[in-house]
Amino acid sequence: MKRLFVYYSLTGNGDEVAKRMEEKGFDIRKAIEKKKMPKSFFWKMMVGGFRAGINEKGRLVEFDDDISSYDEVIIGSPIWNGRFPPAINGVLDRLDLRGKKVSFLLYSGSGEGKHAGKKIKRLFPDAKTLFLQEPKKYPEHFDKLDAFLE
Repeated sequence: MKRLFVYYSLTGNGDEVAKRMEEKGFDIRKAIEKKKMPKSFFWKMMVGGFRAGINEKGRLVEFDDDISSYDEVIIGSPIWNGRFPPAINGVLDRLDLRGKKVSFLLYSGSGEGKHAGKKIKRLFPDAKTLFLQEPKKYPEHFDKLDAFLE
């Protein structure tokens, strides 16, 4: 069974998750947005939170959306303003996930993203979801990953 981890990372938490997923045998694809975020942390939170709040679909740089050879796809995403960031909204818009085993691995510093969870249940009712709190800061939370991937 071929497995793919598609993710977005602004602060490096997603990159830490991607390293673990690669160790578990997943192919990796990182979503990179064309639109740059502000440099200041405050403005990143404000702009990113607003864009997530309106469910903006980010335009992606050189993203390979052919997933036809994969049986399982896990989407890795931070939670912004309780929702997916624009890059992940763009990924979900571009990928044809029909017939795939789909799961979500979400990372956040401030909670479990109620709105993102509702969107997952609406679009992918059978998808499993795992929330990790700031993987760079709390690597011990990766213990949950093995059980999630079974």
